[in-house]
Amino acid sequence: MALLRCDFFSEALELSTSMTVILPQETTHQIGMTGKVGGGEPPVLYLLHGLSDDDTIWLRRTSIERYVAPLGVAVVMPQVQRSFYSDEVNGNRYWQFISEELPALVHKLFRVSQRPEDTYVAGLSMGGYGAFKLALRQPERFAAAASLSGALDIAALHQRGRATDVLSKVFGPNDITGSDDDLFALLERAGERLPRLYLWCGTEDGLVAGNEKFIDAAKGKGVDLTSELSTGDHDWRYWDEKIQDVLRWMLADA
Repeated sequence: MALLRCDFFSEALELSTSMTVILPQETTHQIGMTGKVGGGEPPVLYLLHGLSDDDTIWLRRTSIERYVAPLGVAVVMPQVQRSFYSDEVNGNRYWQFISEELPALVHKLFRVSQRPEDTYVAGLSMGGYGAFKLALRQPERFAAAASLSGALDIAALHQRGRATDVLSKVFGPNDITGSDDDLFALLERAGERLPRLYLWCGTEDGLVAGNEKFIDAAKGKGVDLTSELSTGDHDWRYWDEKIQDVLRWMLADA
């Protein structure tokens, strides 16, 4: 694998920012790891970070580079601060950045597939919310999306005062129920064509109620959702294990 830290200027954010990128590389003599490259442009996974982290965190807390090496998939890990992958009311346009500018820039800078059937998104916590928001608002872009311990019921968290300061800075003081930032409203308005969805959350996680609610809503809508609630809390030891399950599930038909 080739590992790059890419510093660049974002027109949407009007500032310099970073992304960490893993690119497939064919290797046969590397001890302990074999790299794979397919015949065409490689599929790409946009892997999103959580509230307290940045674009380097998946590399620092998991073995994601080793996990994807034999799969021949590129991984793009952007940095979005504490934005909840949204255009902030009193801040920067992170939704525009993540949904429009970033994929266009990735395709200009790197040789990766632009085909929807080769494009995936996943994330943890705040990034799980971001992954599902991308999948539900831009279903034509993705083959599959996954959330680990996602902050999925963001409207309820906002209303109940959880993470009030952070959410108010992003969304403002008004109720976001029914808006394009509300995953449940997006799910209700969704058409028949949606990416495959995967959800995992620990039963000891404070966000589990929102995940249970999303599972019920997806079932009511007839959405193709693979879900698991099992022992675990909001911790990297579970996310390191579950991202491996996500990769197997995502690329099962690739």
